[in-house]
Amino acid sequence: MDSPHGAGVTAEDFGLKGPRGWVFRGVRLEAAPGSLVAVEGPSGSGRTCLLLALTGRMKPTEGHAEVGGERLPGRMTAIRRFSALGPVPGVSDLDPALTVAEHLRERALLQHRFGGSVRALLRTPAERRTAARATIDEALKAAGLDLATLPKDERTYVRDLERLEALRLSVALGLMGRPRLLGVDDADMKLSDAERAEAWALLRSIADAGTTVLAVCSQAPGEADLTVGTTRGTQDEQGERDERDDEDGDEKGAGDAFATTGRA
Repeated sequence: MDSPHGAGVTAEDFGLKGPRGWVFRGVRLEAAPGSLVAVEGPSGSGRTCLLLALTGRMKPTEGHAEVGGERLPGRMTAIRRFSALGPVPGVSDLDPALTVAEHLRERALLQHRFGGSVRALLRTPAERRTAARATIDEALKAAGLDLATLPKDERTYVRDLERLEALRLSVALGLMGRPRLLGVDDADMKLSDAERAEAWALLRSIADAGTTVLAVCSQAPGEADLTVGTTRGTQDEQGERDERDDEDGDEKGAGDAFATTGRA
C-alpha cells in the first residue's frame, strides 16, 4: 500500500463539554506526522470523545486543534476527508451478522464509489473488481490479517472472530481509504499480554508506514511516540459515579456530547 503523508496533530487547551459537564478539558499535544499517539486514561475520562474530536467527528467547545494543517473546530469536514476510524464502539462497529468478506467488499465498494477519482468510476466492471481486490489485499497486509488463518477464511462471521482478529479487521477497513490519520479506540481492551504486544506492534508499523495513529488505551506502551493523558471529567456534578457509571463512563460521555453536538 502506498504510504500516505501522515497528518500532524496539535492541540492547545482543547476541551469538550456535554450536558452533564466537561467530557475532557485542557488537552495539549504536539505530534509530528507519522506518529503513534497513545490517548491514555481510565474509562469515563473522555478518551473516546477526544479521539472523535481530533478526527473531526465531534465538535469541541473550548480551545483549538490543528490536524493535517486544518484547524478545529472550523474544518471538521476537511479533516474527516483524510482521517479514518478503526474500531470505535457505537460509531464504527463491525456487524456480527456479516462475514469478513462481506465487510471487506462493502467497504471497497464504498471507497471506490465515493472516495475514488472520476477516472476510477469509468472503469469496466472487471477493472473495478480487480481494483477492489487489490485495495482489500493491501489493507489486509497492512493490518496483518491473514484470511487463511480464520476458522472459515473470508467466510468467517465477525461474531466468530477473536478480539485481536476483529481489531485487525477494523483497522484494515479503516486503511482502505489510505488515510493520513487513523483513530483506534480500546486498543488494549480484553487482550492478553501477548496479544496486546501484537496490537501495539501493528499500530507502530502503520505509523512507521506514514499514517499518524491515535490509539485510545488504558495504559500507554513503550512503542508510543507521545502519550496524551485524560483525566476524569465532571459530568456528574452531584457526586462521584457509582460502580456502573465507572464501567461505561466513556459511552455516557460520548452520548452526552453527541446529544449536544450531533454526530458529524
